[in-house]
Amino acid sequence: MEFGVIFYILIFVTAVLYSSVGHGGASGYLAIMALFAVSPENMRASALILNLFVAGISFYSYFKGGFFRLKLLFPFILLSIPMSFLGARLQINPDVYKMILGIFLLFAIGRMLFVAKKPESTRPVKILFALTIGAFLGFFSGMIGIGGGIILSPILLLLRWTTIKETAAISAIFIFLNSAAGISGLASKGVLNPVPEIYLLIALGIAGSVIGSHLGRVKLTSFKLTYLLAAVLLFASFKLIYF
Repeated sequence: MEFGVIFYILIFVTAVLYSSVGHGGASGYLAIMALFAVSPENMRASALILNLFVAGISFYSYFKGGFFRLKLLFPFILLSIPMSFLGARLQINPDVYKMILGIFLLFAIGRMLFVAKKPESTRPVKILFALTIGAFLGFFSGMIGIGGGIILSPILLLLRWTTIKETAAISAIFIFLNSAAGISGLASKGVLNPVPEIYLLIALGIAGSVIGSHLGRVKLTSFKLTYLLAAVLLFASFKLIYF
């Protein structure tokens, strides 16, 4: 399959915007690939692979800035990794896959337009609740090819468990580990089939994540680009759900 220049620009912009808040961008990549009629089998593998690079670089940037706290990550990741592996091994009807992905893209849009206020103080994490959240997000991460950070981030902030930049650091490594588990699950079934252009997409993802993670650490990204990407996700969600 050959993609036009618009496709590659959208992938790059997605990597910049998502990495700026500690995300891998899988929901954005999946939305773009859905618009360009990529098959669900290729979509899932491609998005998880891109997540590894984009979220990995984003995490390194926030880690270097001193915003990562392992104690906060552990209860979320304990069950999410095995559940992501199991979710990736599921065989899903393409129509069901598109419906679930379309619904998750609506969550992604809400997250992109969600402007969090800086918490005045943080609260201790409730371990049982965190384990449940991790298991749920891990399963769907592997099943549809996302990292789970797009939903984890607002939960962390709304419950005042982390500061904004701690949230970005935790989300980035959460996405990286879940994506790695999802890739392992696909590989174990012999269905790890990304698009043929995956190496070019990885290069664009790396370039975008280097820029985005730097912007996220030192200043805000463009709101206009954020709204533009949200519009792309909304259109893709509509396409997946109704067509």
